[in-house]
Amino acid sequence: MNHLSDSQLRTLERALLEEQRELEHHFDSFGEDSLSDSTGELSAYDNHPADAGTELFERSRDLAIDDNLKQRMSEIGEALGRIRKGTYGNCVVCGQAIPYERLNVMPYTEFCTEHARKEAEEQGLSSRPVEEGLITPPPARPDEIGWQHSGRFDDAGAWRTVERFGNSDSPAMAARRNTGNYESMLPDEEDPS
Repeated sequence: MNHLSDSQLRTLERALLEEQRELEHHFDSFGEDSLSDSTGELSAYDNHPADAGTELFERSRDLAIDDNLKQRMSEIGEALGRIRKGTYGNCVVCGQAIPYERLNVMPYTEFCTEHARKEAEEQGLSSRPVEEGLITPPPARPDEIGWQHSGRFDDAGAWRTVERFGNSDSPAMAARRNTGNYESMLPDEEDPS
């Protein structure tokens, strides 16, 4: 017994069929050959090198979008198959009913929210960007003392600290004569700490 009413099921099936038609139209209009290697020019001699980089980026982006759309097309086909079998609207892992609200937003989904999260984790997908694991949280105190004791380089002395590891100037090119190493190139300012 399905938890969806007949009208809900028809609404979701219409949404799936409409999205399937839109995707088919996309692939019919642009086709597989739309991303061929040909740029229409015989030589790239007169093009700026950045033009080639831009074209490569755009082609890569278009290929990724097409892969995503092909995956979506497959998911829609599977969802329509589940409607025919009478198993649509239930999680394929646990068999629990997927709420109509979730199906209304993503009619092709095959997982309840719990198993969708687990599936994403198994595939190495995360809902948060990887970079967030590297970001230093702000200090507990938003004043100057909090920033000084936060361990971050957001103060005026940050450049001096980083410059000790070197910069684009070499000792041979230093403004001061007879500079033998990077340490002797540092300004003679007092250390604020």
